[in-house]
Amino acid sequence: MFDPPEAWVWDFWVVDDGEQYHLFFLYASRALKNPEARHYRASVGHAISSDLTCWTRVTDALVRSDVPAPDDLATWTGSVIQGPDGLWYLFYTGATAAPNGANVQTICYATSPDLYEWTKAPGPILRADPRWYELLSDGQWHDEAFRDPFVFADPAGNGWHLLITARANHGPSDDRGVVGHAWSPNLTDWELRPPLSRPGQGYGQLEVFELVRLQGRDYLVFNCLAGDLSAAHRASGTTGGVWLAAAESPLGPYDLAGAQLVTGDDLYVGRFVTARSGAPVFLAFRNAGPGGTFMGGITDPLPVSVVNGSVSVG
Repeated sequence: MFDPPEAWVWDFWVVDDGEQYHLFFLYASRALKNPEARHYRASVGHAISSDLTCWTRVTDALVRSDVPAPDDLATWTGSVIQGPDGLWYLFYTGATAAPNGANVQTICYATSPDLYEWTKAPGPILRADPRWYELLSDGQWHDEAFRDPFVFADPAGNGWHLLITARANHGPSDDRGVVGHAWSPNLTDWELRPPLSRPGQGYGQLEVFELVRLQGRDYLVFNCLAGDLSAAHRASGTTGGVWLAAAESPLGPYDLAGAQLVTGDDLYVGRFVTARSGAPVFLAFRNAGPGGTFMGGITDPLPVSVVNGSVSVG
């Protein structure tokens, strides 16, 4: 397990360069005392491993910028892809403070020749557009949710896509969570597009997307705890956790209303990673411990099984 004693560790993403696994993770010092304060002190750390179990920490990837900047409050969750020229691109969430303790989130990126030394590009490259997406000024949510970019190559070779945690600009306030979408021809110039899902599927927000293919079938991985479910969905008694929605293609449609819950709230931000054996394994961070206290730290790999389209881990 990756659990440095001096820091809380939570959201993360994994990159395989063919020789090493690279773990990028949000962390904040335990000297804050209150784990809920970690979000506004988040930096992006970096560790490497050959087996997804024993990790060696290396130089941090990103820290927040000086004021004023789109990431002058914190650097939050993202994803990494290698471009056709060999350059690595890290797309991440920039958070900046707004009045009354709120924050505004935008999409930023940095580049690296080797996954170790990162240079931020001027940003942000994407922000919520009121044509499709809710803004903080709409007064419906506690922040301007527009974060967690997940990047992937277009299946037909037509550029690249980002999936983004976002909220629609219409619908009940507790049920506006959608899969935000942007497209690029070259990984640097991005065009924001309408969401790939509709509001009203049972989620106030869907966090930290990932696409995974298991036994020949596409799934959208997302994360949502009970407090961010719609009231109607919460009434079912679910704790929330890591969810898996069947996908007709990487760009949808996604069966969000019929998504299966693969963990409880003890684990969060699930990632499916291909082990060196070729088998999929599952990692997540430890969320709720005894009495609901925040734990932190990333699990060792857990086995994945798929039976008749139903996925289980552990």
